Amino acid sequence: MFKKYRILKWTGIFLVVVIIVIVAFGIWFKNLIPTRDVQIEFTSVENLPYLSEEVVPKRGKIVAVVTSTGLMGNSEKITGYELSELARAYYTFMANGFEVDVASPQGGKPPVVIDDEDLGVYDFAFLNDPEAQFKTSHTLKIDDIVSKDYDAIFFVGGKGAMFDFPDNKILQSIIKNYHESNKIIGAVCHGPAALVNVTLDDGSYLIEDKNVSGFTNQEELLLISDAASIFPFLLEDKITSHGGNFKEGSMYLEQVSHDENLITGQNPWSTWKVAERIIVQLGHTPKHRPVTDEENAVEILSIFQSEGKQKAKEMIETMIVKEKKPVNRALIAKHSIVAAMKGEVGQFFSILKLVSFAKKCESKSTEI
Repeated sequence: MFKKYRILKWTGIFLVVVIIVIVAFGIWFKNLIPTRDVQIEFTSVENLPYLSEEVVPKRGKIVAVVTSTGLMGNSEKITGYELSELARAYYTFMANGFEVDVASPQGGKPPVVIDDEDLGVYDFAFLNDPEAQFKTSHTLKIDDIVSKDYDAIFFVGGKGAMFDFPDNKILQSIIKNYHESNKIIGAVCHGPAALVNVTLDDGSYLIEDKNVSGFTNQEELLLISDAASIFPFLLEDKITSHGGNFKEGSMYLEQVSHDENLITGQNPWSTWKVAERIIVQLGHTPKHRPVTDEENAVEILSIFQSEGKQKAKEMIETMIVKEKKPVNRALIAKHSIVAAMKGEVGQFFSILKLVSFAKKCESKSTEI
């Protein structure tokens, strides 16, 4: 009996210690993440010089296509188009002189995914923009798209695109028409699902022998382990099986493929570059845009992946202390969670150290 009591006693002590460690770690981790300025939620177009100053004269029109699907197949998982992928491309096109129409397979008001934690100033500006909100609440039905009216077409991501983009004959016809007319076709994240089944007159797939990026199997399965049974296919698999040269970058970091007039991006973090590549392909130099704190964080994480922790720390110090550039610590911290989910304990702690170092650099920057 006494021995049993001792075992229970030490088990209880061990559990208490574990709980204390977890709570202490949680508090430390939370302190690494800066509190978001609530004023960001009131951002408007007028607050952003990129949009409100040195306005570029009208050059043409671009149509952005979003999904109409609100549920992932037969599951109860909610989906829609990704707000950030539309908002950031929308404003890039607008800032560079292109009017943007928004279309969807069913028209009207499509479902939207708004991840509050990932929203930046341009996303909030989009939510506060009456014209943008009208367009997304009254999307054109793709049946009514007049192809000749637009200089480019851009397919917005969102998991719903996996269901109503691939087999839509009208979309396939529009894409084929754009390809034959040498017009620009852009897509990001799950948006390339619109391209996978498009065939040309000779029976070949449009993406055959083309460099294409899109949401990877690894990215999909990490977040939705049963994705293969929920979606009609995994995007990377379908692109590869139809002859595309799938170009995969690091998980949840920027990766863009540019093959003639086809411009595709791997995930939401690729949206800015995809949109600006479209502007370049249209024959214009993109208007100067202040790089966001999220983009700086992605650049740091890319260096960490390719060159290691020390090089990443050097970049953090250069950006924050010397160049006074903002860095999104929360995004870097999220990648430590990704590493933990993958079972990469060493990477988990290394990335956390980068977050801690970034916080120290911010303190140092304010003292200078």
